[in-house]
Amino acid sequence: MKYIQLFLLIILFACPSLAQVYFPPTSGNTWETITPAELGWCEDQIPELLSFLESNNTKAFIVLKNGKIVIENYFGTFTQDSLWYWASAGKTLTSYLVGIAQQNGQLSINDLSSSYLGSGWTSCTADQENSITVRNQLTMTSGLDDGVADPYCTDPSCLVYSADAGTRWAYHNAPYTLLDGVLEGATGQTLNGLVFSALKQPTGMDGFFFQSGYNNVYLSTARSMARFGILMQNGGNWNGNQLMTDANYFQEMITPSQNLNNSYGYLWWLNGQSTYMIPQTQIVIPGMMFPNAPSDVYAALGRDGQCLNVSPSEGLVFIRMGNAPDNSLVPFLLNDQIWGKLNYVMCTPVVENSVENFMLNQTATSVQIYWPGKAFTCEVYDSKGNKIISRESRISEEISTTQLPSGLYVIRCSSGSNMATRKVVIR
Repeated sequence: MKYIQLFLLIILFACPSLAQVYFPPTSGNTWETITPAELGWCEDQIPELLSFLESNNTKAFIVLKNGKIVIENYFGTFTQDSLWYWASAGKTLTSYLVGIAQQNGQLSINDLSSSYLGSGWTSCTADQENSITVRNQLTMTSGLDDGVADPYCTDPSCLVYSADAGTRWAYHNAPYTLLDGVLEGATGQTLNGLVFSALKQPTGMDGFFFQSGYNNVYLSTARSMARFGILMQNGGNWNGNQLMTDANYFQEMITPSQNLNNSYGYLWWLNGQSTYMIPQTQIVIPGMMFPNAPSDVYAALGRDGQCLNVSPSEGLVFIRMGNAPDNSLVPFLLNDQIWGKLNYVMCTPVVENSVENFMLNQTATSVQIYWPGKAFTCEVYDSKGNKIISRESRISEEISTTQLPSGLYVIRCSSGSNMATRKVVIR
């Protein structure tokens, strides 16, 4: 008996969130809440957060603390029952379903993709195609060219060789989409059939995948996305029911999956790493992807600002649904800005300035850089990783942005062994 008691104590200490998290019922609209005041949060900062969200075309925003709703807000005509698309945030659903299929013995992520998609699913040579595995599809390392005219196209003619599988990271939608074919080939079930049995039945999630062009896009309510966040926060456990029993796969899913882009797991974006890469570029950017967020955050991100964030250490989940705040494929800047505003609500503001005395200020027409006491070089990269400006300066530098097209830019300044990297969006 004492060994059983000791085992239970170990489980509780190893997984404290499982004993504390609230799980909403799998049917109906009941969902317990907790007020910001009960958490000791700075309630006077909430209007600024909501104003920011509204000005950035948000439709739904939910914050959970240990499963309970702290903030739930809908904008315009959007309501709790409104459906909205996840865009690429839905990739994480596919990642989860692959893990379920593996634990059921229906596939291995080390299998060749052609085992399920058949030979000739690409335009590569037989040797090139037969080096691509399910793991490569999960990690964006298929080696297929993301620079083709239509990166969403899943026809063999669109899937051409760029590099050996596993040697190049590139955010490429088509190889990801074909994981749906892998799942259906391995399990004999449709994608929505898998969602129903693995997610909707045990957690009460609503929603479904629908086809849009070459893409399969998930559509659901905001609360459904929040339910998936709770499931992920708790290691694939829903109210004591361990849905994902393959603990190794779950851990691999939310940790660096390759050494090319440390901030990417199995279709999840990861914080807390020393570098990251973003879509449509091969540049490796120093620093954490979301400097305003807890380091253990993993996120589902999609076009037009669909965001699901999970921080197990803080017991936090937040989701944002809405229209585009900018023209980026993955809205990582918006995600970090929301964390910045949320930190003030939680009375824990974080300031991104880890380099001593380095300051950057963006105006409507320029970027002003100050680094007192330093002679430094600044380089500006566009979203494709092309260096477009290089300046050598002392103390201060002003870079005009009036001639630059709208979009994301990375500014990297160095002085000796010191380096500061900042992201700016020009509208």
